Amino acid sequence: MAKVVISGYYGFDNLGDEAVLFSILKTLRELRIGLRIEVLSNNPAQTADVYKVTASNRWKLREVYGALKDADMLISGGGSLLQDVTGLKSLIYYLGVIWLAQLLGKPVFFYAQGIGPVHRPLGRFFMRQIVNRVNFITVRDQSSQQDLQEMKINRPQIEVTADPVLGLEEKYVDKRIGQEILRQTGLDLSIEKRMVGISVRPWQELVEYKKVVAELGDKLSRVGYQVVFLPMHYPDDIKTSQEVAELMEQPAVVLDGHYSVVEMASLISNMDLLVGMRLHALILAAVMDVPPVAISYDPKIDRFMGLLGKTSATPVDKPIFADLWGAVEEVISDPWLVREELLRQIQPLRQSARISASLALKVLDKSFKKDEPAAKYL
Repeated sequence: MAKVVISGYYGFDNLGDEAVLFSILKTLRELRIGLRIEVLSNNPAQTADVYKVTASNRWKLREVYGALKDADMLISGGGSLLQDVTGLKSLIYYLGVIWLAQLLGKPVFFYAQGIGPVHRPLGRFFMRQIVNRVNFITVRDQSSQQDLQEMKINRPQIEVTADPVLGLEEKYVDKRIGQEILRQTGLDLSIEKRMVGISVRPWQELVEYKKVVAELGDKLSRVGYQVVFLPMHYPDDIKTSQEVAELMEQPAVVLDGHYSVVEMASLISNMDLLVGMRLHALILAAVMDVPPVAISYDPKIDRFMGLLGKTSATPVDKPIFADLWGAVEEVISDPWLVREELLRQIQPLRQSARISASLALKVLDKSFKKDEPAAKYL
């Protein structure tokens, strides 16, 4: 049976990237029973236990080399791996794994990558040299495809699909898991009580956005909402959530557990609204039929909201309370209409998210015909 290695930001207790891995594995396994999968992880033991895969230490060259040498294909992604906003070292690491696979003669497939921004000339040079030799690329949005083209990456075939997490469905999530966690915090789960989830993250030592989010939480609390902070990255987001909660005049709950993807999806499914900075908190909300309102710290947030026919409510560096409240008020004034529109926007994205797995398996089987439309593999 064929074996694939998956490279990404896994094993770092970041629920967004763990949701990406969860979704990739779920779809690949649905389409190909018995596929052998090895994941390069920061915490191999945990990754192996949670996802029932083989896992290697992403920092140990000998283990990475051994995993790739024994593989039939490298899958890179999804997530925002190929960018230099978080530093050139991160970009070089992921390109290095791809280069090593190429050196070993292994096909490389990009799985719904979010590309860029790559600002540094050296980073753009490495991108051209290495990514132009990738076998096939799928990206999660049109802007990522444009970023590749601007960097003169034009040799592999590129298809726009969708973020892997958009392939998840509410019907597969047990809401009772999240309800039990919420019940233990003392929240009122009766049907007439409403809840807003807030997902914030630290960003460049900025403070003003925390005050704006706290003001929003207070106003929502005064109109009858219970405020629940949902940290996506453990433990960094917990500290930021606590800082915002302490700025509030009204009571709020900060969930401080070490939650799995399944638990967080269930928690979010119990919300009536989600206000978030984390991309995959917003995506999980959308696929759980919970209207998302975005605070943008990165172009990927704006790109995703654009897919929903929306714009981010306010930027994190220049937050405006009136704009944030306006976006929230639009949701709470007519929630059923907003959910109906959300469902219309999400359905085609959910279908597109599955295309990446189908194309990956075609490349693995070496039966993909160049320039065939991606829709054929739905």
